[in-house]
Amino acid sequence: MSLARPASQSQLGLQASTPSAPPATAAAPATRALRLPALGALVIGSMIGSGIFSLPQNMASGAGAGAVLLGWLITGAGMLALAFVYQSLATRQPALDNGVYAYARASGGDLVGFSSAWGYWMSAWIGNASYLVIFFAALATFFPQFGEGNNAAAIAAASVLLWAMHGLTLAGVRSAAFANLLTTVAKLVPLLLFVALVAVAFNTDTFATGFWGAPALGSVLDQVKSTMLITVWVFIGIEGASVYSARAERRADVGRATLLGFFVVLALLMAVSLLSLGILRQEELAALKNPSMAGVLERVTGPWGAKLVSIGLVVSVGGALLAWILLAAETLFTPAREGLMPDVLARENAKASPSTALWVTNGLTQGMLLLTLWASATYQALIMLATSMILVPYLFTGVHALRSAMKGTGYAAAESRTRDILLAGFATVYCVWLLYAAGPKYLLLSALLYAPGLAVFAWARRERGQAALQGVEFVVAAVLIGAAAVAGWMLANGSLAL
Repeated sequence: MSLARPASQSQLGLQASTPSAPPATAAAPATRALRLPALGALVIGSMIGSGIFSLPQNMASGAGAGAVLLGWLITGAGMLALAFVYQSLATRQPALDNGVYAYARASGGDLVGFSSAWGYWMSAWIGNASYLVIFFAALATFFPQFGEGNNAAAIAAASVLLWAMHGLTLAGVRSAAFANLLTTVAKLVPLLLFVALVAVAFNTDTFATGFWGAPALGSVLDQVKSTMLITVWVFIGIEGASVYSARAERRADVGRATLLGFFVVLALLMAVSLLSLGILRQEELAALKNPSMAGVLERVTGPWGAKLVSIGLVVSVGGALLAWILLAAETLFTPAREGLMPDVLARENAKASPSTALWVTNGLTQGMLLLTLWASATYQALIMLATSMILVPYLFTGVHALRSAMKGTGYAAAESRTRDILLAGFATVYCVWLLYAAGPKYLLLSALLYAPGLAVFAWARRERGQAALQGVEFVVAAVLIGAAAVAGWMLANGSLAL
């Protein structure tokens, strides 16, 4: 299944050099087969994975109820603006497929577009490793030998599951998307049951106790900052329909699926995190073992509640893992079709699945699983790193939407652009705030993972007989390499660690 290359890039404000023709190995243009239910399930299914099940502890570990509420207000407003941005760009600039990469490229050129795709892809497969860790941590409720999900037994079992999912996605994107739709419906049932049971047991006195957090948590600003990467992590996937825009039957469904997914997931996330603070105090939630939803529901219902949450998590993570394997492979495949990734990544099998991209993605996920075993990396450390990798793609989406609205790209001559300018401006400011909230640690670690992509970018350029870097790309590359060198030095002397 191929992806159509933008035919009117100059009209869309693309500043990069014109991409070379798609590689000879690419197939003919794709049949646009994904409808609104499948696209909506990709958005909801990729956002609702493991994060929501660990949300009570993750949020309470650094913030009191008041700061958690503020964190959700900031994240909800920022992500809503970003959702509207993806909706608007999908309909106004239909020639740009896979928005995570295409919007960054249109805004900043080839290297920025490539780096956005690279960072998103890295975030996806690192996140997949974290899904597998938490998956087997949940199964430890029934099979204690899996421990925290990162011992030898868990990693061996996770490897089997990973390659089973790999086989399913090789069988065809449409089939895998349908399987994701079924698991998305299944995962909503235990979540809605949790919300209903905890709402009935909610205690306002417990919620109000230490509302602004204990002194040890720091200022309210520090507490709000501590929630940012967690809240962004559970929203990652909001762009899922945009990534698959080339395979949508109707382009308008991309925007509808994005907004539908946002509102469903926001309601669930806020309910789970805030209602839990009415069952256990902040310090009690912070001490829970993940998946912490299990500990909260166990307080309300007894042991069967913890088992229900563990079953829900297993179903949820299985579906999310499938969605993210699809998204990760597509994020390599689309740029390869358009000349920014090596030609080999644009290959498809007889079932129209991006086969080479799938093998590379899942091979690296396997490597991260083994590294997790060696380094005993925790679920929370993995999700923080995965989240930091996606901040740059989100920022460039906001920047591109702001520039497009200001220039009038995709708008009728007399059409008002004020609303879209304000939304895109707010989304851009929100993304800058996220970079600040992430702090230097995760930005430096991100640079360490972004820098190797320069070699892949140079490889793709040389396949087309072009110089590895051109013009301002030398400056971008120098900044990345410099930051990666600093991160490497700090890791070596122990002043920086995952």
